[in-house]
Amino acid sequence: MSVDIDWAAFLSVFIAALIAATLIVALYATGLRMLVRAGRAPVVSPAEFTDAITIISAKDIRRAEKQAAKAAKKSPLTPAQRMFSLVIAYACFALCGAAVITGVLIIFFHH
Repeated sequence: MSVDIDWAAFLSVFIAALIAATLIVALYATGLRMLVRAGRAPVVSPAEFTDAITIISAKDIRRAEKQAAKAAKKSPLTPAQRMFSLVIAYACFALCGAAVITGVLIIFFHH
């Protein structure tokens, strides 16, 4: 029994996967950056695990939320610039989701 590998096909799949992964990460990072620029920094309360090295208290969470709100108020951008950044952020997230869905559909219907 002999196994033949189509190296050209392997290389094209590798390059396509590398480009797609880079595109998705870049779009997501740009979307987050624009979201923060628009003054809507996502504040996520950290999960608390009993075996964690550091457990963040409710006081620390409130302090972080307060700092994020304060930073949003200090934005030197005009409301129009903030709205533009928010639109760009949502567009980046939509393109990121479209790239993922396109990849899944290609895998699903290509076979």
